Amino acid sequence: MSLLLLGVLITSCSPAPTSPNETSSELASSIEVNEPPDLSGIWQALNTAHWDVEGHTARGMPVTNILGAYGVMQAGTSVVVGDEIPYLPEMRAQQESNQADWANLDPAAKCYIPGIPRQTYMPAPFQILQTDSEIFIAYQWGSNSRSIFMDRPGTSAPIPSWMGYSLGRWEGDTLVVDVSSQMSDTWFDAAGNYHSDELHVEERYSLIDDNHIEYEATITDPKVFREPWTIRMPLYRRIENDARILEFKCVEFAEDLLYEHLRKNYEGPRALDGSIPENPV
Repeated sequence: MSLLLLGVLITSCSPAPTSPNETSSELASSIEVNEPPDLSGIWQALNTAHWDVEGHTARGMPVTNILGAYGVMQAGTSVVVGDEIPYLPEMRAQQESNQADWANLDPAAKCYIPGIPRQTYMPAPFQILQTDSEIFIAYQWGSNSRSIFMDRPGTSAPIPSWMGYSLGRWEGDTLVVDVSSQMSDTWFDAAGNYHSDELHVEERYSLIDDNHIEYEATITDPKVFREPWTIRMPLYRRIENDARILEFKCVEFAEDLLYEHLRKNYEGPRALDGSIPENPV
C-alpha cells in the first residue's frame, strides 16, 4: 500500500473536527451519562433480625402457652458482620437485662417508631419513591415514613426524632445515607440490643439486580460499643401484581399493653401513681 493511499484512508476514517459553532452543552449531551440506579419499588427483608440481629435459637414467648408453635420466636443466623455486637463490657449487662423483660420493654411492641436501621427489617414491606432531590420511604409497619434528602449536604436536624435526619448521596451505584439525631429510646431488635443518644448510622443500598438490594448499616455509638459494627442483609423486591403498602396502625394493638392498668372500669385498689397492683386485695 502506497503512503498516499494510506494517508487517504486515515483522513477518511478520522472524526470531523468540532465546529466552532458547536456548544459545550451539545457536546455534553452527546456523552452518555451514568444515571444512578432507580431503587423505586416495594421491598422487604426476609429474616429474623427483627427478633435478634445476632444468631439465636428458637425460643418461646409470652404467648406460646396460648398459640403453641405459632407463638415461637424462630431461630435465625446473625446479620452482624463478625457475628457478635462489640459491646463495652459494662453495656452488655444492660442488653441482657433488656432481653430478660423484652415483652414489656421493647419499644416496638408498644408501637413506638422502630427507628433506623430496625424499621428496615421489621416483618412488613416498605416502598421506595426516588427523585433526584429526595428519596421517600413509606413503611407498612406502623404506617411510618422518612425522607432522605439528596440536596442538603452539611445540614443538621433541628431536633432529634424517632427516625432521625437522613442525608443521602451516591457513591457510584450505591446509595449512602447518613442518619443522625435519632431518639435514644429505640432498640435494634426484640433481644434488647440498644444504643444511646450518640447513635450514628450509615446505610448503604446497593442494587444487586432488578429484584435484590444488598443493605448494610454501620452503627457507631462510643457510649455503648467498643467500635463501629455493621449489619448486612438482602432486601427482596415484592413482585406480585398487586404488591402494595397496606395500612397497619399498631396503636390499637398496643393499647392494652400500655394502658390496661388505667382502664376507667377498674374499681379495685390502686397504687399512689394510679397503677393497679399485681395482686390487688
